[in-house]
Amino acid sequence: MLYFSSLLQTTPTYKPAADRLFAALDLYGLKYTFINQTKDIWLRDFMPVKTKNGTYSSFRYEPSYLKAFPQLRTNYRRDVAPQFSFPVTCSTINLDGGNVVFSPSKAKALLSDRVFAENPSYAKAALVRELERLLEAQVILIPSLKSDMTGHADGMVRFVDENTVIGNRVPAKNGLEQRIRADLSEHGINTVDFPYYSSPKGSAAGCYLNFLETESHILLPVFGHPMDREAIREAGCLFPKAIVPVDIHEIAKEGGALNCISWEST
Repeated sequence: MLYFSSLLQTTPTYKPAADRLFAALDLYGLKYTFINQTKDIWLRDFMPVKTKNGTYSSFRYEPSYLKAFPQLRTNYRRDVAPQFSFPVTCSTINLDGGNVVFSPSKAKALLSDRVFAENPSYAKAALVRELERLLEAQVILIPSLKSDMTGHADGMVRFVDENTVIGNRVPAKNGLEQRIRADLSEHGINTVDFPYYSSPKGSAAGCYLNFLETESHILLPVFGHPMDREAIREAGCLFPKAIVPVDIHEIAKEGGALNCISWEST
């Protein structure tokens, strides 16, 4: 089951993109429903993280980039948890779900080093150990993009298989992608370039790897850009799943795409 914020249905800014998304889900018979009482549409960040053994961990959602906007922070445990019945392990670690990128088996979890800045009271080694316990996975850290407000890993890498990820194909100006490649290579993970184009600050347009993945489909964000066709073609070569392009540009300009606005559960 896929979940989305009910705000997608009622907010005029989001509705055109949301309607295209839900039409695609209906066309392919993918089940979805809505969560109420959310303060924004970015479910991935404040909903619990599901591990390989089916347990759920809920992390503290107090990102520094929303420090001045407390009205935009959804309190999962108070406002959303009553809508569900599964048990959740609660942690005091400050972590957005968008900064957790699991491998297909969920044995590995990629996080950006932004997690250290968000948890200054933790010693780094102790924080990683606790994250590995809660996520039931090997935690692998990659450098964050400093210019990205959120610093989330799901805007930089996504797994193709256990030992391969895709990363944004960008000009090597600051060496970030080379550092990510080097860090992942040390863990036996190969990085394949994936289409990307730069968009105005604060927009996620151009970040094609922020897709929504199900067991049988890749719902790929597209933005009405000439590079869309290239992204669709390369996704079809990389993933043995049906590729479903969804024009999400109205939502993307707000800072996220399909992985950001979705959450899944069994």
